[in-house]
Amino acid sequence: AEACQLGDMAALSAALDADVIAVCDGGGLVATPLGSVHGAQDVARLVGILLCGQPDGELTIEAVNGRAGLALRRDGRAVAVVGVQTVDSKVTVLWMVLNPAKLRGWHRR
Repeated sequence: AEACQLGDMAALSAALDADVIAVCDGGGLVATPLGSVHGAQDVARLVGILLCGQPDGELTIEAVNGRAGLALRRDGRAVAVVGVQTVDSKVTVLWMVLNPAKLRGWHRR
């Protein structure tokens, strides 16, 4: 979260396992890669595009399905929720939900 907020792509890449996998759910409503994205460089680029440097975005650390995760909100409305799996302090899997229909429960009022 801190690396994203600072726009520090080197720190973001360093937090990722070399074999990290990211899976996105845009529900056909938000442009996301088809299939999973593999490898620290490609996942860092994806996270940078989807989560980092978002104008008026608030990125917070949250519990997501019982795991550590992130929520990106704009004006209190969730635009992304990310479940994170780690092993030995490295991120190994990211589950990124960007489908607006699945984010309603994450909006802040």
